[in-house]
Amino acid sequence: MKSSIDESMYLPEYCNCNQLRRAARRVSRYYDQCLASTGLKATQFALLGYLQTEGPMTMVGLADHLAMDRATVGHNLRPLERDGLVEIAVSPTDRRARIVAISDRGVALMLSAQAAWQKAQAEFETAVGRSDTATMRKLTAQIADAPFAPVLQRG
Repeated sequence: MKSSIDESMYLPEYCNCNQLRRAARRVSRYYDQCLASTGLKATQFALLGYLQTEGPMTMVGLADHLAMDRATVGHNLRPLERDGLVEIAVSPTDRRARIVAISDRGVALMLSAQAAWQKAQAEFETAVGRSDTATMRKLTAQIADAPFAPVLQRG
């Protein structure tokens, strides 16, 4: 039963965070299904894609690209390193930093996964519309880079 409260009150359909997360979960599941035959999840595909296009980078740099914290990136890298898809080395300039690079095996897997990814992209654009998809990418990039005020930590 819906109440007649002001929409400025919390209602899931008006919550920006809820709607973005809901859409992200749905799209992530779809891309995961399309990429399943490659053995990669959508997040792993994106991670390898950044390494392939941008070159080796620190875990912190990779975390920035993915809008994740370093621990989450590390968690996502473990199976990729185990499977020989990435190589992680201590930075020669800062022993605290780790440099991540895609391996030749990772590049080969990305090449073989391209068809599955292109299928997901094409079907997404068919379902949402090419113009709206381009607008969505621009808007979500703007949101990802928005200067939100920091949340204060309680002591």
